[in-house]
Amino acid sequence: MTTETTCDYLQNHPLFANVSKEKISEAASLVRIRTVYRGETIGFGDGSFSKIFLLLSGKIKIAEFGERETELIKDIITAPDIFGNLSMDGCPSKDEYAEALTANVLVCAFTVADFKNVLQENPAMLIAFAGIVTAKLSRLEHRHSDLVFCDTKSRLIHFIKNWAQSDGNRVGGKIVLSNYLTHTDIANSISASRQTVNVLFNELRDAGMLLYNRKQIELSLAFNWN
Repeated sequence: MTTETTCDYLQNHPLFANVSKEKISEAASLVRIRTVYRGETIGFGDGSFSKIFLLLSGKIKIAEFGERETELIKDIITAPDIFGNLSMDGCPSKDEYAEALTANVLVCAFTVADFKNVLQENPAMLIAFAGIVTAKLSRLEHRHSDLVFCDTKSRLIHFIKNWAQSDGNRVGGKIVLSNYLTHTDIANSISASRQTVNVLFNELRDAGMLLYNRKQIELSLAFNWN
């Protein structure tokens, strides 16, 4: 990929919104952009080789395996976003990984050392990075509150609402979501079993709140999804 193309990708990412073209060009010389295919996983590296990734296109899940090899989905993110060793301490969890949920996901990889240098030279970028990380922490806090205080059906409804807000398209009297998540993915996001999610989706469908198939989910605007 040419340096010019790499610069174009970086310039269109919100992290570089207020960074000069000269500084973007310098950053472009430090990164590698690659395509990740659906179902392919991305490790975060280790030590000085740990990575920060810019999600340029597509959707991924951030997950880790817990006890008895049970997958826990920590976050589902849509481009543009960032992920990887966000603490930049050189010691990312060896159990944590990203997985592409859609076809032809495009990511840009920095080593943590290079990313730190870029942040130090671009205060506006540092502020943008802090804002993105703060938003992620806020989402995690809301999710923790759901796990502590809400029953499974409420957690599912909150999950769908958040999905609609971040990734839904309004079409007439409904919100349409591209259905790139399996019921297992959703179950692993809300700490439920796949069977329970299946039952609850059927309940929501029978209540007229949504329709779903393998390709998309349609949410009725008669209910407050956004």
